[in-house]
Amino acid sequence: MASNIRATWKSGGDFLAENKTGGKADLGPGNIRPMEMVLASLASCAGVDVVNILEKKRVNFSDLQIKVKGTRADTHPKVYTEINITYLIWGEGIKEKDVEQAIELSENKYCSVSAMLKSTAEINSDYQILASKKSAE
Repeated sequence: MASNIRATWKSGGDFLAENKTGGKADLGPGNIRPMEMVLASLASCAGVDVVNILEKKRVNFSDLQIKVKGTRADTHPKVYTEINITYLIWGEGIKEKDVEQAIELSENKYCSVSAMLKSTAEINSDYQILASKKSAE
């Protein structure tokens, strides 16, 4: 499976990245930085997996938010060396076992971004099950 991205220089260090279906992302110092986009890619990759797995398990959740914090090496190329992921899941009657299985399957089997990052970074994750959106904001 091939992926194609076109990055067009806007000004300074800012670029507009576009895929073949018209998806766009502004990258650079004035926007999301490229290494931040790596963390965003990890969050969305894992998120898609977790949502799909929880839906297949018929888990009654109403929302999911993923927070990712990365620590980079001090020397070039300054790759991520440690990444911490926190999954916030809202809903009623959610079983911890279902959430743990969904996260484990995503991070160790399905998420290609996680698989790539594991070559340079230690990835740690935790989760919180919340009854109402207001309790975590």
